[in-house]
Amino acid sequence: MSSNSFAYNEQSGGGEATELGQEATSTISPSGAFGLFSSDMKKNEDLKQMLESNKDSAKLDAMKRIVGMIAKGKNASELFPAVVKNVASKNIEIKKLVYVYLVRYAEEQQDLALLSISTFQRALKDPNQLIRASALRVLSSIRVPIIVPIMMLAIKEASADLSPYVRKNAAHAIQKLYSLDPEQKEMLIEIIEKLLKDKSTLVAGSVVMAFEEVCPDRIDLIHKNYRKLCNLLVDVEEWGQVVIIHMLTRYARTQFVSPWRQVDSLPAEPQGKPKNTGMGSLSLLQRIFPIYMSSRNYVSFLGDVLEDNEKDFYDSDEEQKEKADKRKRPYAMDPDHRLLIRNTKPLLQSRNAAVVMAVAQLYWHIAPKSEAGIISKSLVRLLRSSREVQYIVLQNIATMSIQRKGMFEPYLKSFYVRSTDATMIKILKLEILTNLANEANISTLLREFQTYVKSQDKQFAAATIQTIGRCATSITEVSDTCLNGLVCLLSNRDEIVVAESVVVIKKLLQMQPMQHGEIIKHMAKLLDSITVPVARASILWLIGENCERVPKIAPDVLRKTAKSFTSEDDLVKLQILNLGAKLYLTNSKQTKLLTQYILNLGKYDQNYDIRDRTRFIRQLIVPNEKSGALSKYAKKIFLAQKPAPLLESPFKDRDHFQLGTLSHTLNTKATGYLELSNWPEVAPDPSVRNVEVIELAKEWTPAGKAKKENPDKKFYSESEEEEDSSESSSDSESESGSESGEDEEDDRSGDSAEDSGESGSEPEAGKGRAATRSRARGRGDSKDVDKEKENSKTSESSSGESSSIEESSSDSESESESESESESRKVTKEKEKKTKQERNPLTKDVSLLDLDDFNLVSTPVALPTPALSPSLIADLEGLNLSATSSVISVSTPVFVPGKTHVLLHRMSGKGLAAHYFFPRQPCIFGDKMVSVQITLNNTTDQKIENIHVGGKKLPMGMQMHVFNPIESLEPAGSITVSMGIDFCDSTQTASFQLCTKDDCFSVNIQPPVGELLLPVAMSEKDFKKEQGMLSGMNETSTTIIAAPQNFASSVILQKIVNVANVGVVPSGQDNIHRFAAKTVHSGSLMLVTVELKEGSTAQLIINTEKTVIGSVLLRELKPVLSQG
Repeated sequence: MSSNSFAYNEQSGGGEATELGQEATSTISPSGAFGLFSSDMKKNEDLKQMLESNKDSAKLDAMKRIVGMIAKGKNASELFPAVVKNVASKNIEIKKLVYVYLVRYAEEQQDLALLSISTFQRALKDPNQLIRASALRVLSSIRVPIIVPIMMLAIKEASADLSPYVRKNAAHAIQKLYSLDPEQKEMLIEIIEKLLKDKSTLVAGSVVMAFEEVCPDRIDLIHKNYRKLCNLLVDVEEWGQVVIIHMLTRYARTQFVSPWRQVDSLPAEPQGKPKNTGMGSLSLLQRIFPIYMSSRNYVSFLGDVLEDNEKDFYDSDEEQKEKADKRKRPYAMDPDHRLLIRNTKPLLQSRNAAVVMAVAQLYWHIAPKSEAGIISKSLVRLLRSSREVQYIVLQNIATMSIQRKGMFEPYLKSFYVRSTDATMIKILKLEILTNLANEANISTLLREFQTYVKSQDKQFAAATIQTIGRCATSITEVSDTCLNGLVCLLSNRDEIVVAESVVVIKKLLQMQPMQHGEIIKHMAKLLDSITVPVARASILWLIGENCERVPKIAPDVLRKTAKSFTSEDDLVKLQILNLGAKLYLTNSKQTKLLTQYILNLGKYDQNYDIRDRTRFIRQLIVPNEKSGALSKYAKKIFLAQKPAPLLESPFKDRDHFQLGTLSHTLNTKATGYLELSNWPEVAPDPSVRNVEVIELAKEWTPAGKAKKENPDKKFYSESEEEEDSSESSSDSESESGSESGEDEEDDRSGDSAEDSGESGSEPEAGKGRAATRSRARGRGDSKDVDKEKENSKTSESSSGESSSIEESSSDSESESESESESESRKVTKEKEKKTKQERNPLTKDVSLLDLDDFNLVSTPVALPTPALSPSLIADLEGLNLSATSSVISVSTPVFVPGKTHVLLHRMSGKGLAAHYFFPRQPCIFGDKMVSVQITLNNTTDQKIENIHVGGKKLPMGMQMHVFNPIESLEPAGSITVSMGIDFCDSTQTASFQLCTKDDCFSVNIQPPVGELLLPVAMSEKDFKKEQGMLSGMNETSTTIIAAPQNFASSVILQKIVNVANVGVVPSGQDNIHRFAAKTVHSGSLMLVTVELKEGSTAQLIINTEKTVIGSVLLRELKPVLSQG
């Protein structure tokens, strides 16, 4: 998580790092000589000694090693007593690692962990949010009923914490406490209800998970938070998105009516009468007006057609009125239902397979059937993932493809089996291909199946044969073709293929036994060569069922099998007994003695099933004095017409489980599974989801001026708003009103997160404050409004670049803010002309202004003779907001010949050549951009037209201002254009395409580190002051050895400015040369010092906050200064 990255470096310093290295060396070195032969016990003794050391550096090193052991899966539980002693350490880094250890082992060592309860309680008040959260995690991991009251109190306090990270951990602790003591359910529900109102995206997923664990049936808690959860969904962490989507799916099934009524709920016509004109034209509408069928206005359009034609000719008015009362109203989707479907759609592009699967099941279970098709492309995309992900996705596709084949038919080839697929993946793909088979594609699929049968994977080959059999039963046109193909497989060398073919042929022949006598004869001949028990049993059963059609072959088969009866498998023995009984009843002359011989063998068989079957058959078919009444019906019992087997998909009955769940995967109800309810016949009251408008919000609106903005204006498309304008407008008004009233609370939480050391929270808090001020001022002064807009824009851009765990504002919040900003924009436009008129005289009459006023307006730069009083200067210095000192300003660069780099060679560019260089001037396109000049040459004898920059592939945060397209470049012509690139103070490559009318060429610009700087003019005193502030970890240095003549002042100056765009700082000492610059993007100072030593050595020192750039510049300057 991004939240952990900033806090682990809060209180670490350079001195501590040095001490750590020295202490670690001195502590570990004695045992290091025997490290290869020492036991784990010896290592742990070493760690215990380090944990008992008086120095924090040794303890910190020991904790790092222990946490490393845990990460590798090693057992570190015996160190618990030594670790728990350090839980009260004042060093924040040690405390964090101790808490990580305790979370892992607190449940195992409960007695020792209980001794530190008071320490955890104190840590819950720690100013650092990570410490508070870690203490709560450890406390909830101690599963002892006696501390339940303490845990409950801690969770209550944490749920009201100003840090969203702590509130998130409070939601996690709720689930642990509930599993420890379910009697606390009511109190925990109160906390869950409070946390559900939280606007933080960090908290949303965790509290919904707690809701699902503790009280999934309390749907009433979701009503008021439904729209907020829908709007926050896109910004929630990925695993939180999965939980919320599953919860909202269940919620939607209880609160909205079925969207499938669009077709299903239309009234049926009375039997015996001609079809109504309106209903008869339904299929015609589907053919003639496909646009209407795909449009959301289809329902209302269809309703109009039905109304015009609904009255039957023979019906009286009263009868017609009764019918109209019974008729269900045409379906109209609830706006909240549409909100959920619309807000989850972007998540189909998520990189997390679980999120995509969750959205897919939501669309499957609650979206109209006409809109569910969009999930197919996303699910097919997941088939490029690991085999585990493929397995789950294919199982769900197999279930979907049974009911709605059309969704996946366009992606048929995506389910073709690859040789590298695992067997389980191959079988699932076969299942889907079978479900998608129809008359149009069956020939292609059968050719594909022919290849699969030859696979070395025998299980897969057998599954393919079963698939062919299913295709033969479902598509009657190819049943004969499939049967002939299976008969050909009977001559295959592989026993498993032959056996499976026999089993499938047996099932197919049951459906058409009259037509395939030749196939039965052919299979009887194969009985001598087939050894697989299932196949032999199938052939015997088939001959027995058709013994009257093959009267010559059946007795001979019985004779052969009687010889091998004792050595046959039990399954085959049972079928031999059945065959004998059937032949005894139909052809007793030839088979009476054979059947009695087989029955005698079966009477003494070792298997009791065979003995029982033998006794049963003997009493049934051989009449004697003891025979019962059943012997009369023996022929009807044995030779009854058997129903043909129904070859169905194993996924047919899985659709009653929610897709994507463990229960669906296992095809059985798993523990904790929450069933989807059926759609309600009548939708519950939608007003329960309306959020009340807070009265305080009215105070922010100027008196007597109502808002003119149309509340229907939303982020989403207009076609989606036409559905129900009245309901959506009232909902949006209530949302924006309620959330604007809670902005004050947002600001407080933002400020607190900033105080607790959370990175990236400052832009968010600034955004919240700017939005609040714009609401408060309303139609205030235009200058203030302009300033507000600039601040809000700056904060938005910075918040977009920085990652933060602070809550991101929901869609409804952005709507309320956009309304206030649109008011400000109107005021600004009304006074824009007046503002311009006021500015023009300022620029024209600068010479007429008083000197003091002029200095107040201008940028604060040190002047040789300031006209301001010393007291006023001191006040102004305190108000200065710039990052650099008031006496530091950008200076003119030292002239050096520009170094040209090849951007595009004329051979690669088909005659278009391009070179670029850095002019070392401030960029006119932006103060954070580096200026780049590109020279384009046409080396061909033809005109090159429309030269422009095409697609850009830039690293995150990097920006580029391209040159205007060049209409044409004459043969042998040349032109120089300017660009601006914000490299974000890094040497990353800016990749883009340089295009002409006919071609596009990929080119790269990588800046030397020295070109990322702007020269700075400053005094020696200021240089030393800034250098003192940039010492320690911000300083890098190296020693240079060169000839004495290379250390002349002019030589050093020339070499350094050739490498880096720096300014010269005046120096009072001959042996010290100083240079200063600042980075273009962030404005961080870069101070370079060359100090000449005795002999032929010198020391190169670079001080800067940007340590990475500093070290790169040091590496580039060292060889330049060393060489002659």
